[in-house]
Amino acid sequence: MIVSPSLLAADFLHLDKDIEMINGSDAQWLHLDVMDGSFVPNISFGFPVLQAVAKACTKELDVHYMINNPERYIKQTAELGAMMMNVHYEACTHLHRTIQEIHNAGMKAGVTLNPSTPVCALEDVIGDADLVLIMSVNPGFGGQKFIENTIGKVKRLRQMISDTGSHALIEVDGGVNAQTAPRLAEAGVDVLVSGSYIFAADNPQQIISQLKSL
Repeated sequence: MIVSPSLLAADFLHLDKDIEMINGSDAQWLHLDVMDGSFVPNISFGFPVLQAVAKACTKELDVHYMINNPERYIKQTAELGAMMMNVHYEACTHLHRTIQEIHNAGMKAGVTLNPSTPVCALEDVIGDADLVLIMSVNPGFGGQKFIENTIGKVKRLRQMISDTGSHALIEVDGGVNAQTAPRLAEAGVDVLVSGSYIFAADNPQQIISQLKSL
């Protein structure tokens, strides 16, 4: 299991300490949620924070744009050294073109689905995407309750990937904890994003190791 802790749940007054914790952990990726206050009702952080984190973090950067017109920032994201640029299906009018541009910039391309968007919407791009992120909460805020339909949605996506010969990884974000993570792993998830469950723990590195071992 790939574990991608969500920076959104970190202590922003002491980001250096939380990045140091992540660097010393078994996490393979770091999940970075960029919110614009338009596509989602919250605002998180922008490129000054991303640039600072990129300098300090030794893990692969998994950048998730919860913004309108994310294609405007492909070049800047690539310049950060990001491994993955993840865009919302609902925010991209020309999704196939955006995926191509992300690849041309030297990054892997992820596509995110909101809870109300069915996996069949990806039928014509599943062969081009490197990852599909299924939101198991409505995007915009951390600490929300896990949406039960996610389990079935993961299974449907796993079947689509198998049927099409796609190599896309399945990532889930929202409400990932001790109860939901094993169920998601059994359903076929490859990457777990977890925020408060990790950062609020007494021993975050131990939680990360437990998630990785699923």
